[in-house]
Amino acid sequence: MTTIDRGPSEPSAVLAHIEAGADLIVPLANGEPIALLDAIEAAADGLDGVRVHQMHALHDRPYLHGAFGDHLRHVSYFLSSVTRPAFHAGQCELVPNHFSEVPRLLRESTRCSLVLAAAAPMDRHGYFSLGTNCDYVGPLIGQVPFFLEVNEHMPRTFGGNQVHVSQVVGWTRADRQLLEVPPAEASDASRHIAELVAERIPDGATVQAGIGAIPNALLAALHGHRELGVHTELLSDGFVDLIESGAATGFRKHRAPGKAVTTFVLGTQRLYDFVHENSGVELQPVDQVNDPAVIASEPRFVSVNATVEVDLLGQCASETVDGRYWSSSGGQADFARGAMASEGGSAFIVLPATARGDTVSRIRPTLTPGAVVTTSKNTVDHIVTEHGVAELRGRSIRQRAAALIAIAAPQFRDELTAAARQLDYL
Repeated sequence: MTTIDRGPSEPSAVLAHIEAGADLIVPLANGEPIALLDAIEAAADGLDGVRVHQMHALHDRPYLHGAFGDHLRHVSYFLSSVTRPAFHAGQCELVPNHFSEVPRLLRESTRCSLVLAAAAPMDRHGYFSLGTNCDYVGPLIGQVPFFLEVNEHMPRTFGGNQVHVSQVVGWTRADRQLLEVPPAEASDASRHIAELVAERIPDGATVQAGIGAIPNALLAALHGHRELGVHTELLSDGFVDLIESGAATGFRKHRAPGKAVTTFVLGTQRLYDFVHENSGVELQPVDQVNDPAVIASEPRFVSVNATVEVDLLGQCASETVDGRYWSSSGGQADFARGAMASEGGSAFIVLPATARGDTVSRIRPTLTPGAVVTTSKNTVDHIVTEHGVAELRGRSIRQRAAALIAIAAPQFRDELTAAARQLDYL
């Protein structure tokens, strides 16, 4: 790979490295290099069959909505608020995936022409840090050329997200605040669900928590625990409180003891300040962090993720709403599988019992038509609502149906029981 001059260039310099049919790889969330993509869009009419591959884009752009036709198109691996309307309108693609497998998918199904990424400034040793991200671009370091957008506001983090200047074909400067995503407000139901899960997590467990009101409430409910470890796909603000409270020291972890391990960081400025030059936080590639075998090797691993609806077999639909695509699989199945295989480990899928002002049960006889199964019935361990915990591991279909009906909202239990009998589940 060509060694470049240490000086920055204009964002438009990236165009010299984009050939016809190129597959450009962009990190998720704040890893997106805004100025570089601005320059690419400005020249899009001169491009030929270029594809941008990215999970969870946070910045709305014309090319996401097909503004440049086949010159420049977006391929998503997890829909966000800005890509969801584009997908529903047929203006971008969505590739089904487990998050742990995205690096391999990129290597095998794209040309991996160039990685475009935001980064913290280069240190005195010639290394850039990818800051809030390692995700699926970390595994490409040293294998694929990088063009970086160096942002003074990007925190410097450590781990598998260090890019040496010799591995970069160019870089440019930016001065832009990171986007903040504040924690979701927890309802009374969310807090009760969190308490039910927290009382089943032992001291010394290693914890993963997904995104949303219930996982955030769970992290708050764990402050009385001791010697917890952190090994999570997403590091959010709730983990900062958990670590600073003294509940999460990580010293009983088998892998990276004393370190909070994650693959990307997304939250508020407080979180970005917390991870900046914090040697207690390591960002590692998603094909390691989310690898079910790696997760399973950590004793007492506890995974907590949210879903949208569950049927009486225990199938969880977490990426569709009313039968339409809303997001994607992410790492839910990765962590559910790994946690169930961990010695003394457990996996929790959490959801409020009802929706639409208590008029709809989220526990259903069968999933909504069009709903997509994210976590299969064979991979589900516990389902938790504000009405209790259904333990499904090793249970028969009759036992599962009865346990799930018991944690549904009371006003729906009779009709769920009747439906279960009609389906020969009871």
